Amino acid sequence: MTEVATETLTAATTSTKELGPEEERVLIRDIAIAAEANTKEGDFFFLITQKWWQHWIDYVNQEQQPSNNSNNEGSTSLSGDSPALSILKRPSGIDNSDLISDGLSEDSNPDSSVEIRDTLLEGRDYVLLPQQVWNQLYSWYGGGPTLSRKVINSGLSQTEFAVEVYPLRLQLLATPKGDRSTIRISKKETIGELHRRACEIFYLDLEQVSIWDYYGHRKHALMNDMDKTLDDANIQMDQDILVEVLNNVNGTALNGGISFPDNGFADKGATSVLLEPSKSSLSIAGGLSANKIASRGYSAEQLQNQTLSYPGKELDNNYGNSGVITRGASGGLTGLLNLGNTCFMNSAIQCLVHTPEFAKYFREDYHQEINWQNPLGMVGELALAFGELLRKLWAPGRTPVAPRPFKAKLARFAPQFSGYNQHDSQELLAFLLDGLHEDLNRVKHKPYINSRDADGRPDEEVADEYWANHIARNDSIIVDVCQGQYKSTLVCPVCNKVSVTFDPFMYLSLPLQFTTTRTMTITVFTSDGSALPSTYTVTVPKQGRYRDLIQALSNACSLKQTEEIKLVEIRNHLIHRFLDDSFLSLSTIKDDDHLAAYKIQKSAKGNVLLQLIHRRQEQETSDAQRWKPFGTPLASSLSCDDVITNGDIQTIVQTMLSPLLKERIKYHDNSDPSTSGVATDPSDHSSGEVDTNRASSSISNVLPRLPLQLFDEGKTCIDLSVGDDKAVNLPAASPIILYLDWTSRLLEKYNENYLENLPEVFKYGPITKKARTEPLSLYTCLEAFLREEPLVPEDMWYCPQCKEQRQASKKLDLWRLPEVLVIHLKRFSYIRSMKHKLETFVNFPIHDFDLTNYVADKRSSRSQLYELYALTNHYGGMGSGHYTAHIKLLDENRWYNFDDSHISPINEEDVKSAAAYVLFYRRVKSDTSASDAGSRRVRDRTSYKH
Repeated sequence: MTEVATETLTAATTSTKELGPEEERVLIRDIAIAAEANTKEGDFFFLITQKWWQHWIDYVNQEQQPSNNSNNEGSTSLSGDSPALSILKRPSGIDNSDLISDGLSEDSNPDSSVEIRDTLLEGRDYVLLPQQVWNQLYSWYGGGPTLSRKVINSGLSQTEFAVEVYPLRLQLLATPKGDRSTIRISKKETIGELHRRACEIFYLDLEQVSIWDYYGHRKHALMNDMDKTLDDANIQMDQDILVEVLNNVNGTALNGGISFPDNGFADKGATSVLLEPSKSSLSIAGGLSANKIASRGYSAEQLQNQTLSYPGKELDNNYGNSGVITRGASGGLTGLLNLGNTCFMNSAIQCLVHTPEFAKYFREDYHQEINWQNPLGMVGELALAFGELLRKLWAPGRTPVAPRPFKAKLARFAPQFSGYNQHDSQELLAFLLDGLHEDLNRVKHKPYINSRDADGRPDEEVADEYWANHIARNDSIIVDVCQGQYKSTLVCPVCNKVSVTFDPFMYLSLPLQFTTTRTMTITVFTSDGSALPSTYTVTVPKQGRYRDLIQALSNACSLKQTEEIKLVEIRNHLIHRFLDDSFLSLSTIKDDDHLAAYKIQKSAKGNVLLQLIHRRQEQETSDAQRWKPFGTPLASSLSCDDVITNGDIQTIVQTMLSPLLKERIKYHDNSDPSTSGVATDPSDHSSGEVDTNRASSSISNVLPRLPLQLFDEGKTCIDLSVGDDKAVNLPAASPIILYLDWTSRLLEKYNENYLENLPEVFKYGPITKKARTEPLSLYTCLEAFLREEPLVPEDMWYCPQCKEQRQASKKLDLWRLPEVLVIHLKRFSYIRSMKHKLETFVNFPIHDFDLTNYVADKRSSRSQLYELYALTNHYGGMGSGHYTAHIKLLDENRWYNFDDSHISPINEEDVKSAAAYVLFYRRVKSDTSASDAGSRRVRDRTSYKH
């Protein structure tokens, strides 16, 4: 029995007095504080099931009721004449059985051989308690089994403490007999201790054996530095250790009829003889707890050690010439466990891991390329974590790997991906590519480079200059493999200044909505009383500008040469903004916006805009009412050349409202009543025209005074319903805002319905998008991406000629394509502030994706032909969807479906679906242009000649 177990059992007999909940809480708190202050390397922490711990926490923190000293489990309800009270009872014995692996010992005797489940998460499944806290709880409640774990040094500086929840599990393989055994050992133990234990297990003398790092079933290194830790030796979870018995005469290995070539394989069938299938799906390097000892909240940020993949010599069995072992087993068919909504991460990782250039790079010694000082990087930790995970996924065997250490690093450096919510796999992919680039950037000190404008120079010269500048600051395996270059042309809409730059790209995000036009619905109001408000639906260029909408609307409403359109957005019955910048993009107008347009006389010098806001009384409380805006404001032009009186403003407003009158007006003349009125029936839409000449001449003599109010420059409210000849002191600022308070009497005379229910710019029906009759081509998506369009308002361009921010037109052209072309299909869009998914089927080529005609640089003789080798899929809707990956093993020439831990072969014709999200293409190597990414990088640094 271990020392820890003895202390635990002793503690069980030291306390027989049962304390109350509050006493227990205070005592455990004090013990925990003292334990935290004195934690050191070599101390023990204990796992306790989260379920039991939460029960105990609820028990000691409940509002105290009179105690009945009952030891029953659960809670009991006390009912009677008084309201029911629920008192949580004292927990029963500690039960850690749900943490134990199936089929293994679950007795309560402390025993270090008890195996816990491989997929446990701290805070979800268990809590870590200092030994003193565990001892006290155990003395009160008993139970078990006891699960102790040691505190070790951790972190890059080895000055932080962490609990090693999952010590290394190693497969010992002894030759020549082929015996095998599985052991648990701390990553902080020495090679000497591993040596000793191996000899103890196989009944050998220390002088008889040598042990080898046998990762991936190949002899990586002789482990003869007895003082070196397993962590420093880069020994991984569930890897093989070869215990080789030596010939006592000459010190050579006794093979016993089994041959071990340099790569560690006996023959194609030897793997099944020598390698015990791993019982673990764990991929934790050293199995560190997610709990930093320094913050004793039992839910601290995760701390995981990552170590560099052990540098091996160049391999002779290649995966698509990538250097990945495949002999003896189908390498690359290892799945990733879903840790809880991590399918988005799993699918992206599998595509990167199965990129041949990355598989080769991270299997070799990339340690020298890690940029430890890059302030934009992650101190090499992301690259180390990814390299280790890649190595595990390419190891022989198919036991799924739990990417817990990698996710911990991800959460540390990209908090947006922390927790267990679903995320966008493309957003994760973008972060990974950028993060890996910065961690592996070969440029240790970036030079400052001032980019020159093209200034009429040849595109070829400017492009090579920009690329050389980029490589001078950014040089990594990611740049070698994934980065291309496009030409960006900006044109100022005001002065027509042209600016040309050449920018790098990591992937292409292609749109899936390609209609070149959009329909927009706007209601037009007249200011001269000539017509009822009319709603028009016009068609405009989707990437057009405000001027296109104003022109289309002017044509639709038969705008006169003496008139102009004032376009506004209405929100909450007020004018929210004037859309008067003719160069702004129509993309700033959303489909659920409400627009109004006013036909007014063209602005002349001295004219101001008069804006009329409607208000009516609404009940706020049982005895209080308040005037609140309603309907759509109206607008008219007002000349300030002469003195403006109350009567002038009354006449202007009455004219604007005249089309809304419910009854005919009886004029004070001898005209035929049948021909002397304005339109009477608001439901009569035959023309909507009224006789404004006659109406304006007599309307003020017929209609009652309107309760109009105006606030002058001194913020004084002026009543415009009295004193027709009284001059109005108008504010200097335009527009001038009037308020019309609609009384019940006024509402009887006008049909205010025309002022309400302003339609949306575009109204979606029950089915927002019709199914396409033909599949959408990937080439069409690319052409839409390269089409000229205005910049979004958030990304305005500073025109050096105008000296102002301008919404320029932007045109992209592909100039230089990477070895691996990543294409993101933009399936997710925002409509009405909500994210929607497009289920459009895109017909993407699997073979012969020819981009020759899309590359603007015609100097290149390199192949622009690509072949698909991987893609991610997204099924379902937002939030509740699921990600998978389709991946082609190039050496097998066969496609597989990677669905988290489940991998199955699929036919090539099944690769295409409407779920395709991110596509991975490799350049097809022709006989004349076959070269790897590294030679491309060197060539590109000097010149761009092919």
